[in-house]
Amino acid sequence: MSTAGTRQLRAGGKEWAALGLLVLPALLLFMMLTILFLAIPYLAADLRPSSAQTLWILDIYGFLMASLLVLMGTVADRFGHRNLLMVGAVLFGAVSVAAAFTDSPALMIVWRALLGIAAAMQMPTTLGLIFTMFQDPKQRGVAIGTWAAAISAGVALGPLLSGLLLEVFSWRATFLVAVPVMAVVAIGAPLLLPGHQGPRNGRLDLVSALLMLLTLLPLIYGVKSFATTDSPALSALSVVVGVVFGAGFVFRQLHTAEPLLDVRLFKNRTVSGALGVFILSAMGLGGVYLMFTQYLQLVKALSPLRTGVAILPAALVLIVVAMRAPILARRIRPGNVIAAGLAVQVVGYILFTQIDSTTGLPWVIAGFIVLYPAVSPSMALTTDLVVGSVPPEKAGAAGGLASTVNDLGISLGVAIIGSIGAATYRSGVADTLPGALPDEAKSAARQNLDGAVAAAQDLPARVGGELLRVAREAFTTGLNVAAATAAVIAAVSAVVAAVALRHVPPTGSPAPAGQGAEASAAEPVSTAEAD
Repeated sequence: MSTAGTRQLRAGGKEWAALGLLVLPALLLFMMLTILFLAIPYLAADLRPSSAQTLWILDIYGFLMASLLVLMGTVADRFGHRNLLMVGAVLFGAVSVAAAFTDSPALMIVWRALLGIAAAMQMPTTLGLIFTMFQDPKQRGVAIGTWAAAISAGVALGPLLSGLLLEVFSWRATFLVAVPVMAVVAIGAPLLLPGHQGPRNGRLDLVSALLMLLTLLPLIYGVKSFATTDSPALSALSVVVGVVFGAGFVFRQLHTAEPLLDVRLFKNRTVSGALGVFILSAMGLGGVYLMFTQYLQLVKALSPLRTGVAILPAALVLIVVAMRAPILARRIRPGNVIAAGLAVQVVGYILFTQIDSTTGLPWVIAGFIVLYPAVSPSMALTTDLVVGSVPPEKAGAAGGLASTVNDLGISLGVAIIGSIGAATYRSGVADTLPGALPDEAKSAARQNLDGAVAAAQDLPARVGGELLRVAREAFTTGLNVAAATAAVIAAVSAVVAAVALRHVPPTGSPAPAGQGAEASAAEPVSTAEAD
């Protein structure tokens, strides 16, 4: 491509301002995944939901968002990314107000479900619009890095914001905080974002959409519930149901003229390799991140606000690393940059295997600073590789697929690694509980650390203190084992990144003859890239 042509592709001030607008929903929508983690006890005290209703209030948002991302990405590709973003922003803001003032647990589940749908409308559109506005590979890499940093920072900052709001207001403020953000998005979108530029023809395959929903919803529910339910058979059945519907979905996509998701894209080794790395890296982090937040609150006895502050340094470093990774990928192969980040993450996990219940908080936070930001090259660069390997008119669906894989990876991590940590905890406390404990306290302590902490509050100081010591040591041992498991997963994903993505050149390298932007868009699955 000539220098003049390159200049025409470069984004200007309006595009960078638009990126700032698109970062807002990316940050907020993933913040809403974790913002209730600390607020749920206060919400439960007011609404008095059952234990099952509490789980649905927490989980239904993420379930529906993950299950609908690919569908909404396809809808955006056909009917306009900006249009769907605005509709989703207005819906999210309105439902947030309704949720903030509800007094019914059942209605709260409904509002959280609608928030998940509204979130699914927005996430693929943000990525699709970034690929529309930033066509220069170098600028696009920085834009994707910024977008990925916003998502990861949102997950990390959710507890901090929740802690701040709970200190001053009530749990209802955790919903109302979304209203001004969504108002800015809805008002700013027509001023800064490009209108629909893709073809509007073609029908939306509602049967495929239903099959996809029936695939992802039970699959994600089943995987997540393995770590939180006493009915593993029900969880396994849910996964099997998802797999069966998934087979039907794939069959239909292969035999329809206008597939909702072109599954043949998985023949592209860039797409399949990037998604494989993506799911493994997210899986390793998912379970350990959840246990780490519990460690801070239940072992180190930090308040919600102090827990958020403890996570903040790692979140800030993550933002810097996510924005630098695309710059490094201009000179170094993206697969090697991702592999290096995952290798650093292995070091972070190994550090976590060495902490115990008495380790000083500064050392614990330092270990998390090594661990958490190291996932950002994987998130930033694999998303760019996946969406950049499909035609521009399918960017929304590809972006939804990448986000879905990330959520599924985190769910797998919570289920598998979280279950390993929980089993280690139960094994550790089984034979070490103080003999003077009442049977009810023993039963609670054997379930989880939360139960042990609650039981200790009703016991004499000496016995309660001994119970807490034993339970905290057992939980920390579970965290050590979980971190060791995640280290193995991260090491495997580093090898996969280095090998499966070795054919991808640095983004600053000139494209081989015949494989420029036009060729890539017209022929995303070339013979050279197919297995």
